[in-house]
Amino acid sequence: MNNKLAEVHVEQNFRVLVVDDVADNIQVAMNILREDNYDLSYAMTGQNALNLLKSTYYDLILLDVMMPDISGFNVCEQIRKNSINRDTPIIFLTARADIDSISKGFQLGAVDYIVKPFHAAELLARTRTHLELHASRLLLKQKNMSLQTRAELAEKRLLSELEQTQMEMIHILTELMEFTSDETGKHIKRVAEHSRLLAHLHESLTDEDETVIFHAAPMHDIGKVFIPEHILHKPGRLTDEEMEIMRSHTTKAHQFLKNAQRRIMRAADIIALQHHEKWDGSGYPAGLKGHDIHIYGRIVALADVFDALTHKRVYKEAWGIDNAVKFIVDNSGTHFDPYLVELFRNNLEQFIHIAAE
Repeated sequence: MNNKLAEVHVEQNFRVLVVDDVADNIQVAMNILREDNYDLSYAMTGQNALNLLKSTYYDLILLDVMMPDISGFNVCEQIRKNSINRDTPIIFLTARADIDSISKGFQLGAVDYIVKPFHAAELLARTRTHLELHASRLLLKQKNMSLQTRAELAEKRLLSELEQTQMEMIHILTELMEFTSDETGKHIKRVAEHSRLLAHLHESLTDEDETVIFHAAPMHDIGKVFIPEHILHKPGRLTDEEMEIMRSHTTKAHQFLKNAQRRIMRAADIIALQHHEKWDGSGYPAGLKGHDIHIYGRIVALADVFDALTHKRVYKEAWGIDNAVKFIVDNSGTHFDPYLVELFRNNLEQFIHIAAE
């Protein structure tokens, strides 16, 4: 054995299991293998071998084929189902050198076979070769896993940076919206908080959904930057023509955001386009109904209306909390998703706390 391989063996302290129903065969094999200082174990029946293999990992198994209780072929089949040793190399020890037996052994997952009686040089050489190959495979697997882990971490960092860029862009755009529309920074933040709370309470949404909707909700009215100021800031009732122009802020936002590829910006597109759709299909721009409206759109629809009602706008005074809550509840199943209204009612104090901030 070369020095390099000897160093690997000493460092690895390979575990080798010898399985044979004849004690003399086990003794001969172990005497030969002791030259390489392996950690040796033995079993004299197939069942004893399987019992050992349930709790102990081995680097190599030398397995007799002809045994009285369970044949080596059956033991091999069960080993390959074992979560600990299913990848451990198996060398069959056999007095049968016929092609059918050899072929069956390879089909069951053996890596080699040695014909009895043993020749010391052959047993040592084949044992060393397969241990070295197995160690190399494990090392390669570990390196691949390490590379994969590093790649995954790099991807997560990249995604994190991209998401941070998206959030910075959203921050800039919402500041622009404050200057050009009747929205205020506090309204935008409250809608985001209301939306996050609804997402948090929703049994079908994840923590990731909660985070995404919190960062995307401030973009719900970004399309208003495209609406003329005299319509946007008109203190009185809008004409039908003006209302049509005002409603176009949903589709204008979609034209602006429709090519977004990242999740937060895609969510912003959905919200900006659908937050004026209504549960009964009477909303705009597409007249979507019920669950055809994305859950993000349904959530922001409720959050936006509740905050708009409870705070002063250029065209209206603020409503009292009781009246605003009554409006939301009365419009369950028409304007709003009934399940979201139920969540709203059952957790009203939390929404009122956000509204008062």
